[in-house]
Amino acid sequence: MTQGSESARSGQYTADTVLHRFEQWARDTPGAPALVAGTDSLTYGQLDARAGRLARHLLAAGLPRGGRVAVGTVRQAELVTALLAVLKAGGAYTVLDVDDPRTGRRQLAGAEPDVLLTHPAHQAALDDGSGPRVIRFGEEAPGAGERPAASPAFPGPGSAAAVLFTGAAEPRAVPVGHGLLLGAYEGWAEVARPTPQDRHLITARPDVTAFAAGWTRALCSGGALVLPALAPWKAEEVTAAVESQGVTVLHAGPADAVHLLTPHAAPRTPVPQARRAPGADVPSLRLIAFSGDRLHLDELAALHTVLRPGVRVLNVYGTAETAGTGTWFELPQLLRPLDGPEERSLLGTPFPGCRAEVREGEIHLTPPGGDPVPTGDLGLLREDGLLEFRGRIRDRITLPDGRSLDPHPVESVIRGHEGIGAVLVNGVDSARGPRRLVAYATPRPGAPSWPPGAELPDVEELRAHLAGKLPREDIPLRVVPLRSLPRNRGGQEDRTALPLPILSASAAQPAGSKSGRPAAGPAGPTGPFPASWAAGCAGLAMGFVGLILTKVFWPGSTDLTGVPQPWAFLFFLLYVTECVAFGIGLLFLFRGRARMPRRGRGRGLTAAAHLAVSYLLLAWWPQDNLYRLAAKQNWPRQAALVYTFNIPLMIAGVVVAAYVIAKPPNPFDFDE
Repeated sequence: MTQGSESARSGQYTADTVLHRFEQWARDTPGAPALVAGTDSLTYGQLDARAGRLARHLLAAGLPRGGRVAVGTVRQAELVTALLAVLKAGGAYTVLDVDDPRTGRRQLAGAEPDVLLTHPAHQAALDDGSGPRVIRFGEEAPGAGERPAASPAFPGPGSAAAVLFTGAAEPRAVPVGHGLLLGAYEGWAEVARPTPQDRHLITARPDVTAFAAGWTRALCSGGALVLPALAPWKAEEVTAAVESQGVTVLHAGPADAVHLLTPHAAPRTPVPQARRAPGADVPSLRLIAFSGDRLHLDELAALHTVLRPGVRVLNVYGTAETAGTGTWFELPQLLRPLDGPEERSLLGTPFPGCRAEVREGEIHLTPPGGDPVPTGDLGLLREDGLLEFRGRIRDRITLPDGRSLDPHPVESVIRGHEGIGAVLVNGVDSARGPRRLVAYATPRPGAPSWPPGAELPDVEELRAHLAGKLPREDIPLRVVPLRSLPRNRGGQEDRTALPLPILSASAAQPAGSKSGRPAAGPAGPTGPFPASWAAGCAGLAMGFVGLILTKVFWPGSTDLTGVPQPWAFLFFLLYVTECVAFGIGLLFLFRGRARMPRRGRGRGLTAAAHLAVSYLLLAWWPQDNLYRLAAKQNWPRQAALVYTFNIPLMIAGVVVAAYVIAKPPNPFDFDE
């Protein structure tokens, strides 16, 4: 029975809201933990009292009923207190990004608040003096005692409770009513079944819907909200908090899924017990809800492999217009395993109170008590009743022949390659021709992180993998390796932030010039001197070691007795140089291969050139010593030495020449 119905029986009807849900817990369990943020942890009673004092100050400062309050602070415990205070004062809250003042200013302009509640340091970055009235944290007058302020008269379910922001590059303000905020919580609660014993951790930035509306999942269910001392969370802080604070429900983003899998193994490979993910052995963790972007079936299956058995993994799909809820999916919803899990992303079924439908290929979500909202995403309603993600309208690429290409089907097929973890296909305008397709790919989780892309297929291997699966004109003509895909504030893959491919020497514009955009590929050492000096010193040391070893393997081959000067010194210098070359050759054999793929040649030619250069450096020391000890008329030995050393040296020289003159692929001058 809701609190509203209980109040109605007593003759004092108060409509139900997320604020009333929180206040009920504050009355029933005032000593239960509400916020866990290090030394600033608060119980429900303490949090309610703090929010009440701030609410009285907002009203005393002239906040009108239904007025909007923009809150900007990096202290998340203070932030949650402010959100509750605004609701207690009968206003609508919005959360600003103070970590990125440029975004924060855009949000401030879009929300059009009546009051800006912040600190002096943030005020200077967010407000130029022409904005709303400013109230600073810490300036509110102390209230009488610890008595919470009474909740104002309920303004109606359609009245704004919050203003949420979309995760786009230009955030759009979306007013959310009290009824929708409560309905979104209730739908989520019916699926996740939260308890007062739960401890929730939300990794999203405070201004993102996952937090700005998601805090209700903890404080409306009597649970505790685990917070960082200062926003936003860092990956290592999340892992430590999950383990140390007994987190039971983790509200995460798609990048967190990659973080869980990366130190361990590829998504399509079983993970040994000894290599489980951070938090895998934490007995408290029972549910992870991923939101912000879709996950593929193989990623969900891999997460079940690295996590403790019994942990639920939900993929939540929703927009700011639906307060972050819409549909949800977990693997048990499948009636049977599906072929090609790496190519499929299922959004599942609607939350209770929500509705999802596909109109002319586009997904529409209907929140509780609201109207259908077009999401801009493409979908398919399957025969088993599950919603399947099929791409985004905004990602469509216009090709030179006038066709409009949806990159999602192409990316899905590319993900079927064992060497690729994530991929985005984008159109790149060529300076010498029409727009061409480029694949930006990351290695599968668990692959070596340096050099990035070392495990990725080259373009020839990728095209062979895609042959027969895609039309020839839809196959990318270049593979650009990335450490990770860029994501926007809401966690979605951000194609606008993809770097331009590196230009070859023949291109007119050097990589990274003019546009100021970073070049794709690994960021290696900025100069050759540290590596060169290290190789030279190691080679010199090997040279003197080689002179000693020469006397062991080829005694007498370096005997210069009777050789006059300066010829004796010149021969000695030759022997030392041969030994140094041998040492450098060893170093290049084991360390040089990692840097060669950066030149953009084919994988096979690169491997051959690596071995050829190694042989050219390694061969001189044994060859010269064996020649000096061989009699001039010993034809069998002379022939053996020629075919053992000289012929391979010539072949190695040809391979190196082919490698040097081979033209690397130029993304602005494609050859099909």
